[in-house]
Amino acid sequence: MRKEERLAKEITDQLGGTGNIAELASCMTRLRVKPVDASKVSLEGIKDIDGVMGVVEAETLQIILGPGIVTKVADEVSKMTGMNVASVDDDEEIDTSLEGLAARTKAGLNEKNATPFKLFLRKIASIFIPLIPAIVASGLVAGITNVVIRSGADPESTLVQMLSLIGWGLFSYLGVFVGINTAKEFGGSPALGGAAGILLINPGLANITLFGEALVPGRGGLIGVMLAAALIAFLEKRIRKVVPSAVDIIVTPTLALLATGFATFFILQPVGGFLSDIITKGLLGILDIGGVLAGLVLAGTFLPLVVTGLHQGLTPVHMELINTIGDDPLLPILAMGGAGQVGAAFAIYFKTKNARLKKVIKGGLPVGILGIGEPLIFGVTLPLGRPFLTACLGAAVGGAFQAFFKIATIAIGVSGIPLAFLVHTHQIVLYLIGLLIAYAFGFLFTWMFGFKEEMAKNI
Repeated sequence: MRKEERLAKEITDQLGGTGNIAELASCMTRLRVKPVDASKVSLEGIKDIDGVMGVVEAETLQIILGPGIVTKVADEVSKMTGMNVASVDDDEEIDTSLEGLAARTKAGLNEKNATPFKLFLRKIASIFIPLIPAIVASGLVAGITNVVIRSGADPESTLVQMLSLIGWGLFSYLGVFVGINTAKEFGGSPALGGAAGILLINPGLANITLFGEALVPGRGGLIGVMLAAALIAFLEKRIRKVVPSAVDIIVTPTLALLATGFATFFILQPVGGFLSDIITKGLLGILDIGGVLAGLVLAGTFLPLVVTGLHQGLTPVHMELINTIGDDPLLPILAMGGAGQVGAAFAIYFKTKNARLKKVIKGGLPVGILGIGEPLIFGVTLPLGRPFLTACLGAAVGGAFQAFFKIATIAIGVSGIPLAFLVHTHQIVLYLIGLLIAYAFGFLFTWMFGFKEEMAKNI
């Protein structure tokens, strides 16, 4: 029996059988299931399955399996149940309660106590999470192309131009995708959201003059796109309530698009640009003034944001930095969060005698090194408690290093080693040194005072 078949069968059994599964979905690392009767689910049984890296209890039960394998297991469960597997378009329930793990780690995340700011970031995250595969792939191709050019390749050659088009193509039209997802998130028609996105990035804007100044294509960035798409979704729903059904298909989208178009030109684009300037200039000011201390604090506090699933809400911030100043000095700093996690996991692996814990770490380390930290977070450091904190301390040291040397990326993508392709070519070695520093200090802090064998008894 193949691994994915075994996992699917064992997980389904512990869920109470195929008849106890009401909804089935998967994301990058997790199998998400909504049971019909939660009392029939054996959480401990699921956690004991060989290959399961952790379980998160939220609105849906999230079983952490890791990238790649999760898709195969989801397909097997789909065959067993006859249900279609939904590709999760948002992370809205990703850690809003964490009832099981949070009780042991004192994470204390509860949806009822979510602050407006957390809810706002979660809404932003749900817009960008479906775009992550395309953003990561495009960013990596763009980064590799940059390295190839800096290595002496002719930028005008056909191959390099093709690679450049493949890598940078998405970012030229990202506003359309963001508009589509924003409209969906706010209950509007995706196509109208895409149309709202086009309003902001259309080169034809340069031919329009308002108040004596020509409009600037792209002004307002993704923030302006989200404002426009949210507005068109709002207007569509309100207009539909008063328009007769017979002419709804013609009148509603037309009025919504016209109103949004004029509002975008006169109001939303300037407002989006203003907000974009505040965010980018504010962050750059913090990094310039705070320097090493800013890098230390930002990297050291990033992992808790990952735990809540709110880190994806920073995607438009990264994009605005790149659009405004040409690169992103924030991403390399925050990437140290995952590096500290890897170092802590190595320390636990070499120190513990717990065979199951070793197996979980062994499965999570490769993807952690490649920039996907959830298996290590939810399967290792967060349940153990103290190692999560020492991982943050290791990350802080690495972040301070990245800030000191002002390392920056030219695109966004996953952290870890792959991010080396996205930093400026002359900074690749420095970035990797910072990564190793975060590994080393995450290891050192965890080895010295972050882990004791008795912590592994409940894993």
